[in-house]
Amino acid sequence: MHDFWNSIVFGNPLRTYVIVAATILIVVALKRVIARLIARLIFRFVRRMGSGLDKSAFLDLLGGPIGIFLVLFVSITSIEKLHFPGELEFDIYEVRSKTIVQAIAVIVLIVSFIWLLLRLVDFIALVLRTKAKTGGGVRDNQMIVFIRDFLKAVLGIIGILMVLHSAFNVDVSTYVGGLGLAGAAIALAAKESIENLIASFVIFFDKPFTAGDVLKVNNISGTVERIGLRSTRIRTDQKTYVTVPNKQMVDSVVDNLTLRTQRKGELRLELSLSSSAEQLDAFVAGIRKILVKDKVQNSTVFLDNITGSAYLVNVDYFSAPVVIDEFNALKQQVNLEVLRLMEGMGLSIAGSSTTITLSPATGGTAEGQK
Repeated sequence: MHDFWNSIVFGNPLRTYVIVAATILIVVALKRVIARLIARLIFRFVRRMGSGLDKSAFLDLLGGPIGIFLVLFVSITSIEKLHFPGELEFDIYEVRSKTIVQAIAVIVLIVSFIWLLLRLVDFIALVLRTKAKTGGGVRDNQMIVFIRDFLKAVLGIIGILMVLHSAFNVDVSTYVGGLGLAGAAIALAAKESIENLIASFVIFFDKPFTAGDVLKVNNISGTVERIGLRSTRIRTDQKTYVTVPNKQMVDSVVDNLTLRTQRKGELRLELSLSSSAEQLDAFVAGIRKILVKDKVQNSTVFLDNITGSAYLVNVDYFSAPVVIDEFNALKQQVNLEVLRLMEGMGLSIAGSSTTITLSPATGGTAEGQK
């Protein structure tokens, strides 16, 4: 029996195969338990970021990646104890099969580890967004999403460098150091992308606008839905989806309609010259009474000018920065009340009562005029 366990199969004792297989099976069987235990330990550290964190969400988010990484790590480490069978040694394009297998194992392990870190970044971003909402900092949510995406991009680059160094034995430092002229050429070719990336940082730290703001920029009006690393996405008033490069958002004049303190309504009335001074004075006073409303914060009404064709009356009034539907309802109410006031005072718009008289041509006979 002792000789049976020591019998050599593909260059390794049978006992070693059994130990490796048993180790992997035990880890697979206990994967969920061990993964949740490790996740709980990590949660104790992350909990210091703030109270009210959802423990179950954290365990669900990180439990799977931790379990997969644990199984892969133990499996690869255990298999490393085995000698690579000579019967499986062959070349593929002058590369030994053993080297290929080792490279695949390292790539799988690195990818699973980077995946675990990406899920951790997702959870931290979720925690920060929840705290921003409860703390009244909803405008900072988009910045958290931006930082999350940026960290994911950095982790992706680090993962690629780790794969090149560990799996393919590439001296990354040599390549990084040798990127002098090549890096300058790439930077020149990617000039606009780099400018947009820098502009995205300017937007998030200077905060001229955030997600959810209503903007007017370059004849485009709409609501900001997302600020990315390269561009800003705007949902226009026509419900189209416009992508504007961040550099253009920084360099252009941006009118942030959300940050206005008031909404302005105006009327420009041209009254008939048949109106008397007493009527005009009473009309201006009447409009001022109309604008004494809870929704109107301040107003200006005056006789602006006297021309050869009309009396010009200017009406400006301001309300709180309410939604557009509510402001349109206010404008309609003011316009209708001004019309009723004009009807009650017998005032008319200049030119509305113009009479055109057609006279017969002079010098014609009565018969020719028929």
